[in-house]
Amino acid sequence: MNRLKTLGLGVLAAAVGLFLLSGGNVLAQEHPTEHPKAKPEAKKTEAALSTADLSKAIKEYVAKDAKLKGGYYLVYDPVSKKTLEMTLDKVHEDRLAKVADGVYFACVDCKATDGKVYDVDIFMKGDKSKLEINEVSVHKVDGTARYGWVEEGGVWNKKPAGESK
Repeated sequence: MNRLKTLGLGVLAAAVGLFLLSGGNVLAQEHPTEHPKAKPEAKKTEAALSTADLSKAIKEYVAKDAKLKGGYYLVYDPVSKKTLEMTLDKVHEDRLAKVADGVYFACVDCKATDGKVYDVDIFMKGDKSKLEINEVSVHKVDGTARYGWVEEGGVWNKKPAGESK
């Protein structure tokens, strides 16, 4: 038992030391942000894909998917445990971003047959010749966020709403 207490105190001391060494900057990253942000160097080197290219790719993807599935963009929602039948309402062009080499982020609003508006986060991989959707998740339901984003070691991770880093 004393060994566990000593280990716990050691971890606490290490955490305090890291906080002091960082000049207190850890608190600035405590709360998740709404969406992943583009890396500054990514914007400088980005030449092949524009915001318009990303927006067009998202619109084409959703339209093609809906055409194959009875006129609706279908997204499984693990929280409600049902497949959402939606139509694309808006691509948030101000939130399109390159988050890594060949990886892009988009946020869209969709209206569902259940009467709710869903904010959906979409990640794409590829280049101008071919972008593929590799992750889709429901970020908000009628404006209420389910999660935020925190950058950890250069990687963006989801954190449940209200949970700090």
